[in-house]
Amino acid sequence: MVIATPGRLLSHINLYNIDFSGVKYFILDEADRMLDMGFFDDIMKIEKLLPKDRQTIMFSATMPPKIQQLAKTILHDPEEITIAVARPPETILQTAYICYESQKIEIVKQLFSDKKPNKVILFSGKKQKVKEIAKTLRKMGLSADAMHSDLEQTERNSVMHEFRNERVDILVATDIVSRGIDIDDISLIINFDVPYDAEDYVHRIGRTARAGDSGMAITFVSPDEQLRFSRIEKFLQKNIYKIPVPPELGDVPEYNPEKRRKEGRKHSDKPQRGIGRKRTQESTEKKAQKKTSKKTQSRPDKNNQTGS
Repeated sequence: MVIATPGRLLSHINLYNIDFSGVKYFILDEADRMLDMGFFDDIMKIEKLLPKDRQTIMFSATMPPKIQQLAKTILHDPEEITIAVARPPETILQTAYICYESQKIEIVKQLFSDKKPNKVILFSGKKQKVKEIAKTLRKMGLSADAMHSDLEQTERNSVMHEFRNERVDILVATDIVSRGIDIDDISLIINFDVPYDAEDYVHRIGRTARAGDSGMAITFVSPDEQLRFSRIEKFLQKNIYKIPVPPELGDVPEYNPEKRRKEGRKHSDKPQRGIGRKRTQESTEKKAQKKTSKKTQSRPDKNNQTGS
C-alpha cells in the first residue's frame, strides 16, 4: 500500500522506475481539496500510469463542477454514495455580523483593538482576497500570514510551523485549511465571506472547539451573501446570533434574505430596462440612418447624370 500526496508520488516516479502493473485500487481522499490546491494535472499524470483494470474510489466533501468533471474522466460507471453532513458541536458559539463588504476589515480591526489575537483562523474563498487581507492586517500592526494554493509545500509547512508556535497570530486562509489541519487550540474562526456550501461552513468552524474545548465562530455577511447564509442557518436548524455592528462604523444593511432572493429572481428574469430600451432606440436609429443613407446613395442626381 502506498499513501502519498500527488506531488511527492510524482517526485518518486521521476526518480525511480516504478512498476504499477499490480495496482488494484486507486483511492483519492479529499479530492475537492486536492483540486483546490492545484493537483489536477498531477492526479491525471498518475492515473495514466495505472492499469485500466482497477477500482477507483473518490472521497469528496463537496461536488462542485470540477469534481464532477474529474469523476467523469477517471471513474467508469460509478456508484455514488452520499453521507449526511454532521452539524457542528454545540461547544462552538456561532455568531455573525450583518454588514457591508467595506465594513468587514474595520470589524476585524475593532475585534482586536483591545485584545491581542491568539490562534485565529480567518477564512476567505479566494486566494487573491486572502493575500490582500493578510497584507492589510499586517499594515494594521497585526501578526498575520496567508495560506493558499499558490504556495509551495515548503512555504505552507513554514507558515503552519509559525502559526503552531504562536509566532503568527492570525492565519488567513482559503478552504485548504478547513480540512486536514489538526491544531487543537484554535480560539476563534472568522468567516470573512460566507461559504457557498453548508459543508464548507461546518468544516471551517470545525477547526475550533476540538478535543473537548469550546470555541467561537464569527461570520461576516454582506447583502449579497444573505441568501447563502440563510441556507446555512436552515441546514443548522437554528438562527445564528447577529452581533450589532459598532455604530461608529456607520449604517448597516437589513437582514432580509427573502427580500434578497426575490430581488435576485427579479433581476435574472427581467432585462435591465434602461439599458435595454436605450440600446433598442440606438439600434432603431442606426438602422434608420443606414436605410436613409442607402436611399440617398441609390438616387443619383438627375442633373449630373451622363450617358454611357
